[in-house]
Amino acid sequence: MSDKKPPKIFVLDTNVFLHNHEALKSFADNEVVIPFTVIEELDTFKKDTDEKGRNARTVIRTLDRLRSHGSLREGVVNSETGGKVRVSFEYGDLGDLGLPDSPDNRIISTAYVLHKKGDRKVIFVSKDINVRIKADAMGLHVVDFEKQKINFDELYSGWKEIKVPHAEIDRFYQKNIYTPSGNTLYPHQGIKLVSGDDPKHTALGRYEARSKQVVRLRAEDRTVFGIQARNMEQEFALEFLLDDRVQLVTLIGQAGTGKTLLALAAALNKTLRGKKYERILVSRPIIPMGRDIGYLPGSKEEKLEHWMQPIFDNLEFLLEVRRSRETPEKRMKELLEGGIISLEALTYIRGRSVSGQYVIIDEAQNLTPHEVKTIISRAGEGSKMVLTGDPYQIDNPYLDSSSNGLTYVAERMKGQELFAHITLTKSERSTLASIAAELL
Repeated sequence: MSDKKPPKIFVLDTNVFLHNHEALKSFADNEVVIPFTVIEELDTFKKDTDEKGRNARTVIRTLDRLRSHGSLREGVVNSETGGKVRVSFEYGDLGDLGLPDSPDNRIISTAYVLHKKGDRKVIFVSKDINVRIKADAMGLHVVDFEKQKINFDELYSGWKEIKVPHAEIDRFYQKNIYTPSGNTLYPHQGIKLVSGDDPKHTALGRYEARSKQVVRLRAEDRTVFGIQARNMEQEFALEFLLDDRVQLVTLIGQAGTGKTLLALAAALNKTLRGKKYERILVSRPIIPMGRDIGYLPGSKEEKLEHWMQPIFDNLEFLLEVRRSRETPEKRMKELLEGGIISLEALTYIRGRSVSGQYVIIDEAQNLTPHEVKTIISRAGEGSKMVLTGDPYQIDNPYLDSSSNGLTYVAERMKGQELFAHITLTKSERSTLASIAAELL
């Protein structure tokens, strides 16, 4: 007699598929039930040109391939997982359940009917917080879609403090090298050496994985396009933003920590002065992500002005700090018209190969892991990618601090020699901004 437990039933909400078109691969050999209303909702999204539309079309094609192997109403074996995929027409009476008729409630009622049968464990999966609350109130076992999710509370900060003898720090300033014991550091990890005798006696460095040594920062106390780092985390950030070996940098921080300003300063320095890159490409998600900008009047640049104003503010500040003979507005116009700085909606980056450019993706916390993967995979030869954002300010209703693309990349890419990350915690915008970020 077999002790094997019967497969669980996972009922999936529409947003799970819109978030990840490969969701059907995530439930092992259990049964996945797709309410018929989900199919109808996917049909409404399939015409969209954004990431949700592409995901909807991919899921529909996947279901069509499964349909060729049997009846989706009866259930078809998913050859990739060994589990069964089934489209369900079963709905509870919404009136008896005290629920108004809506797509969300019909989807919940499908899970409720299967749950009431009681023969197998039923788990309802949704990215929508409100839907999860309603389903939980009905007694259903409810979960978020956990794939591509990290523990934000344990997110890699990008730097580490190491206590060493007082004399070791003096030696570091003389030799510019420190050899750490053990092998628990990541490539390009920022290192703060602190004297065990005097906590104020410190030194900053970075870990070089190939030599297995901590070396002194190259960009320490350096003025970059008129600005200097104001704290340790900004020192680390500038170091990696200016290092051509580091092809992907993620900067996480609340408002005023300087992540976008530092990225733009480094980009201008490497492009205008160093001539390392042909141009600077700057983009931000148009919320909702991928929405076409055709409804706004004017040229593409004029349409993007509303979304790019924070970028313009930072550029104007940097150009003003440089105290050029030209006004910041005139110089910024020259850079834009000359193609040195290019503004682009993320919608139009897909499918391109971006070579020889310093690419800055601002507000990246509003992107899904798959969207970030799509963007990073556009990087051609000689390009550098910088992703900045604040996981505490997410406008995408189906993302949170643990499931957004920015934090996902920061955690998953650690250990790669072409990657560096820094979490910025200190606001440097103004005293008011610092207090507001901390207290409000």
